[in-house]
Amino acid sequence: MGLTKYKLGKLIELVLKTNSELIYGSEDVRGMTITKEIIPTKANVTGTDISKFLVVSPGEFIYNPRTHGKKIGFGYNNTNETFIISWNNVAFKVKSSMENIVLADYLFLHFKRDEWDREACFHSWGSSTEVFSWETLCDMELYLPPLPIQQKYVDVYNTMLANQKSYERGLEDLKRICDAYIDKLKHSKGRVPIRNYVVQIDNRNKSNEPYKLKGLNMDNYFIDSIADEHGLIFSNYKIVAPNEYGAVLMKVGRDGRLTIARNDSKENYLISPAYYTFKTVNINADYFMANVNRPEFERRGWFSCDTSARGSLSWEEFLDLTIPNADEREQKIVSELHRVLIIRTKINEKLKKQIKDICPILIKGSIEEGRKTKEA
Repeated sequence: MGLTKYKLGKLIELVLKTNSELIYGSEDVRGMTITKEIIPTKANVTGTDISKFLVVSPGEFIYNPRTHGKKIGFGYNNTNETFIISWNNVAFKVKSSMENIVLADYLFLHFKRDEWDREACFHSWGSSTEVFSWETLCDMELYLPPLPIQQKYVDVYNTMLANQKSYERGLEDLKRICDAYIDKLKHSKGRVPIRNYVVQIDNRNKSNEPYKLKGLNMDNYFIDSIADEHGLIFSNYKIVAPNEYGAVLMKVGRDGRLTIARNDSKENYLISPAYYTFKTVNINADYFMANVNRPEFERRGWFSCDTSARGSLSWEEFLDLTIPNADEREQKIVSELHRVLIIRTKINEKLKKQIKDICPILIKGSIEEGRKTKEA
C-alpha cells in the first residue's frame, strides 16, 4: 500500500462530551504543557462550574488553541484514566472509522515534533494572542504508512517511554526517602533560622567583565538568560562566584515559588542587580539546598511576603525562614541523598529529551519505510 496522504480532518473528530453530571471533580482537572505533557491544572478551579468541562477518555488528545509564541500546548491521554479539561481548550480523537488507517499513538509522535509546532504556529492567526483553530488543525496534511509500520515505530517509542517512566518512579522513591529523613529531623531536632548560615554578598561587575549572563529557573538552577543584551551595561550586575548563590525574592506571592540557585560551575556568572547573592557558612551546602528546594520552605516564604501586587519577600524575612537543625553526620546523610537525586534528575531530563528528539526520527523512518513498501 505504501504511503497515503491525508488531511487531519479526515482522520479526527471533536470530543464534545461534558462533565454535565459532575461525575468528575476538581481533582480530575488537567492541563497541558508546551512539551506535550498532561499535568494537574495550575488554575484555581474553586467555585468554577466544572459541569461544562470536557471529558477526555484514554486515547484522546487535547490542545490549547492559544499559542505560546513558537509552541502549542498539547497532550495525549495515554493512560487508563479519564479526566476533564477546561471548555476553552479543544479535545479530539481518531474517528472510529479511521482506526484501521491511523494509530492514535502514531499520531501523537507526529504532534510531538518541533516541525509540527512550527507549522501550526505559522498557520495561527491573531494580534496580541495568536489562535490555532480547530479548522486550521483539520486542514493540515500528513503522510501515513501502513498500520503495521506505524505500530513498529510506536513500539520503539513506547519501549523508550516505559524505561524512562520506570527510572522516574525510582527517582520519586528517592525523593520520598530524602523528604522523610528531613521531616524526621524537623520533628526530633527542631528548626533554626537560615540567618545562622547565610552571608549576603554584593559583588558588582565594576570592571565590566564578559561573564555569562544567567537567569534563575523556578526549579532552582541557573539557566542562560533570555534577556536582550543589546545596549545593556553590565557594570552594575551582580557576580555569582562558584559555590555562591543567587535568589529571586520578587514575585514570590504571585508565583508561589521561592527561587534559589547555587553556582555549581567553575566560572563566574552575572545576574540581575534586582536579585540577591549570598554564600553559606557552617553548613553543608547540599543539605542547605535540599531544604530550600522543598515546597514547605517555599510556602513559608510565600506566607511571609508583603502585600504588594507581586508579593515580594524582604531580605530580613528571608533570613527568618527556618530549616531543620542537624549535626554534621545528619547533614551529610541528607546531602548525599540530595546529590544523588540531582544527578538522577538530570539523567531523567536527558532521557525525556532523547525521547522527544527521537519523534521526528521515528516519523521520518516510518515514512521512508512506507515509501519503500510502495516501490516494492
